[in-house]
Amino acid sequence: MKIAEARDALRKGEVTSLELTEACLAEIEAADALNAFVHKTPELARERAAAADARLKAGDAPDLCGVPLGIKDLFCTEGVASQAASRILDGFRPEYESTVSAQLRDAGAVMLGKLNMDEFAMGSSNETSTYGDAVNPWRREGDEARLTPGGSSGGSAAAVAAGLCLGATGTDTGGSIRQPAAFTGITGLKPTYGRCSRWGIIAFASSLDQAGPMARDVRDCAIMLSAMSGHDSRDSTSADLPVPDFEAMLTGDIRGKTIGIPREYRMEGMPGEIEALWAEGRAMLEDAGAKVVDISLPHTKYALPAYYVIAPAEASSNLARYDGVRFGHRARLAQGDGITDMYEKTRAEGFGPEVQRRVMVGTYVLSAGFYDAYYNRARKVRALIKKDFDDVFADGVDAILTPATPSAAFGLGEMSDADPVQMYLNDVFTVTVNLAGLPGIAVPTGLDRAGLPLGLQLIGRPWEEGDLLNTAYALERAANFTSRPGKWW
Repeated sequence: MKIAEARDALRKGEVTSLELTEACLAEIEAADALNAFVHKTPELARERAAAADARLKAGDAPDLCGVPLGIKDLFCTEGVASQAASRILDGFRPEYESTVSAQLRDAGAVMLGKLNMDEFAMGSSNETSTYGDAVNPWRREGDEARLTPGGSSGGSAAAVAAGLCLGATGTDTGGSIRQPAAFTGITGLKPTYGRCSRWGIIAFASSLDQAGPMARDVRDCAIMLSAMSGHDSRDSTSADLPVPDFEAMLTGDIRGKTIGIPREYRMEGMPGEIEALWAEGRAMLEDAGAKVVDISLPHTKYALPAYYVIAPAEASSNLARYDGVRFGHRARLAQGDGITDMYEKTRAEGFGPEVQRRVMVGTYVLSAGFYDAYYNRARKVRALIKKDFDDVFADGVDAILTPATPSAAFGLGEMSDADPVQMYLNDVFTVTVNLAGLPGIAVPTGLDRAGLPLGLQLIGRPWEEGDLLNTAYALERAANFTSRPGKWW
């Protein structure tokens, strides 16, 4: 059941939240092979479902009232383990609730548990988690190899695609909602930076992180986004703007809209299937009445290097607080060890190799003598990338169509031993959106020759998620993607 279907059935009394919740809990128990849910909260879920049923009976029911959702392990949840998939936060149970998860709770949504992810959201394959790999519910035809669900919101993507929950929260710093959504055949939206509060979300790169919804289709993402958005005085980057009814804006009418196709996204060595899908998407939007034009985003080629300077620099600063003193894991100390030994041993034990790599890169680019050469230069490039988008939108383009990923889902372990830069290239189509602070959405639009889902990305104007969702809705209707993974777990 999709979120919109569940909402309507709950309001008509055709099903109760408790029944829906029990069905999801049973699916979660039977799906340990996917390793999507890492902290299960069945008692809390039943308690919230009962409260939701009482609200529904009283006629006081927001759209998400009674709908079972999964929460990414990056969101602090009161009294429930919140580890960011890292050993260094082992045992951490916050005394507070993140703004986004609190808004969902207050809207009556039922939290089923916490979802797997890459450690501190650093990764594109969900292989850096202290809980072990999350597994994609999709498989290549005739092949039992375990595939990645993408990262860092891999657990969220796997759970929604496998029907363990009706929707899930994700976060997106360089593509961590859109890439896993494309890999698992679901829809994922990264809102404009500042649309959803970052308060209570464990930070990776503060100027890039943004929470967003992951669900089965565009309508469900619109419903979730309305509940997740809004100004929060505790987050200095949160925008004080009214939250529209995003679902009400889904007309599917995009006649007269102008869609841009950036020539710089035609990467060397791009698989023919991705190229063909992109061309099909263009034709679908033209058939729906949009005008499609070729555009140029000239600084695109500098986006990945700029991102992999800025994001690790901010991570190095944000992760300095994990020292074994106040919360989480603390290393065992030998006789005579001082406080510096405790910091070093705790961080060496607590952080995984990918987090250590990025902290070291970030510390290096911020260090004396390199700050101007790397970090300041990357910030200037970021401003140029944002200007590219501003210029295109000023010329009348309403949305931009690109591939979401350079390939379909790859096998777990296939890239982990390779040069880490190969893994970073997975973000080639998505990082520009974060650098420019724009909204972007991944929509499933086809299958590759091995039967795996492929997605296209639409990038919108800042603060115009409603318009972007409507364009995505038109694309979704034209693509008519209805495939689901065959149940093997």
